[in-house]
Amino acid sequence: MPIKYKRILLKLSGESLMGQQQFGIDPSMLKHYAAQIKELVDMGVEVAVVIGGGNIFRGLQAAGSGIERVQGDYMGMMATVINGMAIQSALELKGVYTRLISAIEMKQIAEPYIRRRAIRHLEKGRVVIFSAGTGSPYFTTDSAAALRANEINAEVILKGTRVDGVYSADPEKDPTATKFDKISFAKVISMGLSVMDMTAFTLCRENDLPIIVFDINGHENLVRIIKGEAIGTLVEG
Repeated sequence: MPIKYKRILLKLSGESLMGQQQFGIDPSMLKHYAAQIKELVDMGVEVAVVIGGGNIFRGLQAAGSGIERVQGDYMGMMATVINGMAIQSALELKGVYTRLISAIEMKQIAEPYIRRRAIRHLEKGRVVIFSAGTGSPYFTTDSAAALRANEINAEVILKGTRVDGVYSADPEKDPTATKFDKISFAKVISMGLSVMDMTAFTLCRENDLPIIVFDINGHENLVRIIKGEAIGTLVEG
């Protein structure tokens, strides 16, 4: 079966794991993502995953609770490790080999990040789950996704969201918003559109790493993208 992308980085938000819940992890969402990732692995795609922690704790919200920003960011990184462990368990239940890698050392549950080792895992067909962000405060998991994708020489970042692409405005608030099938990095910046945070976005732009924003909850969307179908919005150039 011909595939367009051999090595990808899948970026998921922590909120995507909540499903219809107000917080935490919905088991049905875990199964949904694990099934989609397994399909890619079965097709021969090398898959890395970065997942946020917003379903458990968001560093940017810490200030309002009296927690110092840096401390809050580290707490958010811990949340991504919990989510990474959940995704790892869901994948292994489906027979997929995985490696959980943490940017903050916690050797009892995750490997430390070593670039060459991470690439070797991918080459051996293991799903690599990057957790704990970049390991530094003031950086989002978007930035971690952009950084790791460039480091492992991924061909594309697939950003799974609740909407089916990039729009001229928030489609959940503005019914007149129009969807872009393809858009340049420069136009995203000039229009002030929200794709990734600026640090992550700039890193992708400078290294010519395309981003595809798509609806992660759409059945078979991941597989269709890998096969080369025009799903979501392609940001490049």
